[in-house]
Amino acid sequence: MGLIPFEQIVAEHGPTVLRVCRAVVGPVDAEDAWSDTFLAAMRAYPDLRPESNVEAWLVTIAHRKALDHIRARERRAVPTDHVPEQTTDRGLPGSGDPELWEAVGALPMKQRAAVAYRYLAGLPYADIAVILGNSPDAARRAAADGIAALRRSRSISMLGERVSGERG
Repeated sequence: MGLIPFEQIVAEHGPTVLRVCRAVVGPVDAEDAWSDTFLAAMRAYPDLRPESNVEAWLVTIAHRKALDHIRARERRAVPTDHVPEQTTDRGLPGSGDPELWEAVGALPMKQRAAVAYRYLAGLPYADIAVILGNSPDAARRAAADGIAALRRSRSISMLGERVSGERG
């Protein structure tokens, strides 16, 4: 039995890869990282072993491409007064919550990646550990710390809204 058509891989795993890219690089560079991920995957796909976990393989590629985009962005950063944000809702449940995405973007890189890979891509901690270069326990801890930080930031934000609403 041969490999399934690459178009089917893109259709099946594209939304997950886009969510991971958005969580790691933000909405501005997410689609570029997504495209780079599938371009690299398409080139390597003929050599993929049939028993491989395709989703974990794609998320690993997405992780590397997202880091490439972050490095490139840091090299070409130009200060501006206003950066327009063009986002897409394609494959992004809850994408209408910019405060949540901002909070995810503020997490340290290991926590952000662990949260994205676990809760957006649905990967097991063993696969996340391989991608991040640590142990499954460290991946689990990073994801838990990231979720705790997100909950704290949401609680602080909601408390601020209630306090300002009471004053008005």
